[in-house]
Amino acid sequence: MAENFQLDSLDVNILQLLMTDARISYLDIARANNVSGATIHLRMSKLESAGIISGTRLIVNPDKLGFKLCAFIAINLEKGGLYNDAVKVLKKIKEVTECCYVTGAYSMFIKLHCRDTSQLREILNEQIQKIQGVQRTETFIILEQSIDRQIEL
Repeated sequence: MAENFQLDSLDVNILQLLMTDARISYLDIARANNVSGATIHLRMSKLESAGIISGTRLIVNPDKLGFKLCAFIAINLEKGGLYNDAVKVLKKIKEVTECCYVTGAYSMFIKLHCRDTSQLREILNEQIQKIQGVQRTETFIILEQSIDRQIEL
């Protein structure tokens, strides 16, 4: 249904309000758009069915929990066919928060959060570099994240 789904101005307004504050009530969304709460409920159901939105989630600040170091690690695999097996292992490393299959000089990029450089070194040496098929890694420590946002409509 997502390919055939056409957003109208009400859908865009709903999405913009939710991206600003995911905890906004359907009633407040309805009031802001001069429609009924039932209309918003129906539109939300359609947006979910179309795969445009999927649930809500709490965003935790890793830094406040003691994970002071964030890094991207570029991983080069012997062959692309090893990607799914590598992902299975990476999913078991709780510090890994993102994983992407990419084009270019590397096979994949992962994002992880660690308490410090010692923990990063341990994860690299004892877990990531021991994954079957990993040829090499390159680590990029994030000094500052200046932009973190949803896609704008």
